Amino acid sequence: MYQRIRDLREDRDLSQAALAKLLNVSQSTYSRYESGYLDIPSNILIALARFYQVSVDYILGLTD
Repeated sequence: MYQRIRDLREDRDLSQAALAKLLNVSQSTYSRYESGYLDIPSNILIALARFYQVSVDYILGLTD
């Protein structure tokens, strides 16, 4: 899951800071999401899925 959110962000040439601002979290918090040091809350997971126009299942690695 963590690699997927990083890949999605990098594919769109976004910085962690830009995405963190969009999600209304700090850059360090978002960095912890990507590295797996912090579990991603469901509301953030849903926001990421909507932003990237993918399913939550895709982000979680349940589908390709």
